[in-house]
Amino acid sequence: MRAASGRSEVSVQTFPLLRRYHPDQFAAVTKELDRDAQQLAAQAGKPLVTRETTTVDGMKIRAYRYGTTRIGFVLVDKLEYQLLCRLGSGGSDSDGACGLLFSSFSLG
Repeated sequence: MRAASGRSEVSVQTFPLLRRYHPDQFAAVTKELDRDAQQLAAQAGKPLVTRETTTVDGMKIRAYRYGTTRIGFVLVDKLEYQLLCRLGSGGSDSDGACGLLFSSFSLG
């Protein structure tokens, strides 16, 4: 799913996981996600400026920001949901598209 609003673009993609994820694995998975986010930022030629644990749809997730990109990883059973937002120039979420993506994402 992909949508654009003003200067922002948001998308949600799903990817299969090799093994079933369980929430008690969050600490271990965080290290792997941090490495993945660092690689994505490096590929974009931008520093990784934010790494945080937050909550989406009642689940703990990892979220990151580099350049004008905000990305979050939601892990459920054998699926990874990648929440991606590309902010407009200047990197502000003036129209609230990124905030809305992260606050409204739901599996239900």
